Amino acid sequence: MPAKPDYLGQHFGDAFQDGDVAAAYQYRAPYPAATFALLADLMQDEPRAALDVGCGRGEIARNLLPHVTQVDALDPSAAMIAAGRAEPGGDDPRLRWIVGYAEDAPLAPPYALITAGQSLHWMDWDVVLPRFAAALSPHGKLAIVSTDETPPPWADGLRQLIARHSTNQAYQPVDLIGELAARGLFVREGEARTPPEPFARTVEAYIAMFHSMSSLSRQRMGAEAATAFDRELRALVAPFATEGTLPLEVAGWVTWGRPLVGT
Repeated sequence: MPAKPDYLGQHFGDAFQDGDVAAAYQYRAPYPAATFALLADLMQDEPRAALDVGCGRGEIARNLLPHVTQVDALDPSAAMIAAGRAEPGGDDPRLRWIVGYAEDAPLAPPYALITAGQSLHWMDWDVVLPRFAAALSPHGKLAIVSTDETPPPWADGLRQLIARHSTNQAYQPVDLIGELAARGLFVREGEARTPPEPFARTVEAYIAMFHSMSSLSRQRMGAEAATAFDRELRALVAPFATEGTLPLEVAGWVTWGRPLVGT
């Protein structure tokens, strides 16, 4: 089995420790509420404890609070966790924030559910998947959660713009579930997509959102390149804005199954 691609290495994941990236994360597309009902239904064991790995600002962890007795929210970025603590639910006593890497941070198993948002691809799969397998309760599941945005009318121009400015030029789209299954690290048991829901962002918030991405962080791009990106993106989306606001649409996507110890 080939080694994990370098463009998914920890160096790129560590961009999320930058405070500017954490601040921009609030502008990402929200998970539809139905996403958390799906996740809640996956929990069969008691206690209803969950672990959210690569939690960022806790968008998954905080929204699981009505459905769990305890949720551990783990992320290597202290800046992300500080931002999450300040959000609604961030100080709930059922929520335990942990600064650390999923590969070796202290955990408190068993968990009836482990969730991973748009973070699992940065981790060392050969280490974390066996660790998750050991941390789950007998009927526990690993759920890989993502947002699925409806392509906007400016999607083609956006792809070209990102390709020109990305600081991770080697990056290629990855079938994460397929990769994990091929390595004997995950068995998919099911998947579901929520109905799409509309949301809106001002043009400036939409532009800022892209700087929450590893390959487009302002620090890694540099001031001149980041300013050029903003200028080009503003020109691209301006014709589609109404009173400075862009109409957008997003669905939630959940794939669940059992992590394995590998081949």
